[in-house]
Amino acid sequence: MIDHIGLGVRDLQAARAFYDAAFAPLGIAVVMSVSAEQTGGTAHLGYGPTADRRDIQAGKPSFWISESGAPTGPMHVAFLARDRAQVDAFHAAAMAAGGADNGAPGVRPHYHPNYYAAFVLDPDGRNVEAVCHAPAQEP
Repeated sequence: MIDHIGLGVRDLQAARAFYDAAFAPLGIAVVMSVSAEQTGGTAHLGYGPTADRRDIQAGKPSFWISESGAPTGPMHVAFLARDRAQVDAFHAAAMAAGGADNGAPGVRPHYHPNYYAAFVLDPDGRNVEAVCHAPAQEP
């Protein structure tokens, strides 16, 4: 339903360092960059999958950040993970990149029995989630 979303950030390079690290385990990276000269205002970075996925083609940006001086207000955004290991890796990478824990990886049965997610706060305090809806893999 949603094609893309854009967020204003205080510090574009700090936000990029965080999102680059947090998204790497999910196969998401900057796939498009638009300069301040091109927009006549601020620079924008567009994140998207690095490989084709069922839900979106590789290279199509769906999550944008731009330096606005004042960040977009509080919000929650969730990114789909292929499996629970990707959720765990997202959380670890986001924490190592300076994110704040807002919910360790685990099942949230109040959503549904297989809702496995982790939540972190980005450098501007927004709640960023990675979620897997698939059942746990058998060992």
